[in-house]
Amino acid sequence: MNPSRILVLGSGGREHALAWRLARDAHRPRVWVAPGGDGMEPVFTRLPIAESDVEGVLEAVRTHDIDLVVIGPEAPLAAGVSDRLVGAGVRVFGASQAAARLESSKWFAKEIMLAAHVPTARADVFGDVTSVLAALAGFGPPWVIKADGLAAGKGVLVTSEREEAELFLRACLESARFGAGGARVVLEEHLVGEEASVIAICDGVQSVVLLPAARDHKRAFDGDRGPNTGGMGAFAPTPAVTPQIARFVAERIVAPVLTTMAARGTPYRGALYCGLMLTEGGPRVIEFNARFGDPETQCIVPLLSGSFSGLLASAADGALEPGAIGISASAAVTVALVDEGYPDTLRGDGRIIGLDALGATGLLVFHAGTRRDGADFRVQGGRAVYVGAVADSIEVARARTYAGIETLTGTGWRVRHDIGAHVSGAIMRTYQ
Repeated sequence: MNPSRILVLGSGGREHALAWRLARDAHRPRVWVAPGGDGMEPVFTRLPIAESDVEGVLEAVRTHDIDLVVIGPEAPLAAGVSDRLVGAGVRVFGASQAAARLESSKWFAKEIMLAAHVPTARADVFGDVTSVLAALAGFGPPWVIKADGLAAGKGVLVTSEREEAELFLRACLESARFGAGGARVVLEEHLVGEEASVIAICDGVQSVVLLPAARDHKRAFDGDRGPNTGGMGAFAPTPAVTPQIARFVAERIVAPVLTTMAARGTPYRGALYCGLMLTEGGPRVIEFNARFGDPETQCIVPLLSGSFSGLLASAADGALEPGAIGISASAAVTVALVDEGYPDTLRGDGRIIGLDALGATGLLVFHAGTRRDGADFRVQGGRAVYVGAVADSIEVARARTYAGIETLTGTGWRVRHDIGAHVSGAIMRTYQ
């Protein structure tokens, strides 16, 4: 049964995009957001409930007769919000706390991949500076260093400079830069290839639906320069993920992980984000996330037809209905408007003028860290808002997106200008 009253937990651009797409289903479900943001009003009713406030969510479920809760961010999943809601009889789309360890611990994810024989980079885990510094020579340069736990998408360093690597390691292990998330660090083999993001909708058993593959742009500045961020923009579909590669991902990556998780008594039910490197030797997993990607979601969900809410509800019920959705032949691009100092030094005084008018033109506008100020929006977070477009090709969608951004004015914000500018051709190989 298609849910008719849906609550989306979270306040970012991903959650805005999820709410927007859920509300577009043919049966027109009513969608609430909690806590949401100023830019989501008046289309969606905001509830003043923190995303990890289980009692507040349960009260909202009872008050508004909610028949599906969709959890957007990783933090409430890692905190066990899904488990507590399910325990109270609520239908929830979102991984359990145990299953969400695939994201909340990079090393746990490695252990699962090894057990499931999933292709990935060689790695090791360290809890003190002395041992990790001694191991650096065996992993680079360049070095790939990851905080083991959650770090809001910023706990990864890729560098060829040993001094920079050492400073990052000391910041994690000695200065608690990422709090408990950086109490351990993972060193990984550096992989070369084309990056891609594939999100699988899973029902905890073996049934899987792969959404259109996307390509994220994580570096802060044009030309993939600058520090790693949570994502400066994305496009979908990426031609690098051919139908052949998609089958490999489903059969050799997602299915074995689901089998391994189920065998451990922690079935995976929710969105499994597979961060891939398409190398000369085939796809390799560089990370798992236990939820929809951000900003990939903003350019994936506009490409879905059919009942998105029905798909998520069937996964939550443990009986996935792959035919609930279809995938269009179009392409989409999304570009993040961010605080001028993002990600290192947020100014917090930016103003974006013209977003309401831009949305009225048919472009996609998904808010994250914004606060309404009269007819304008203030930049309230690092990534403020996403502007995107859907077209027959990535090139046309990209041109429309940037043309729309050029109509915006204000101060204290910036964008990358090369999202989707260098669309790579598909890697045409047979992966056995």
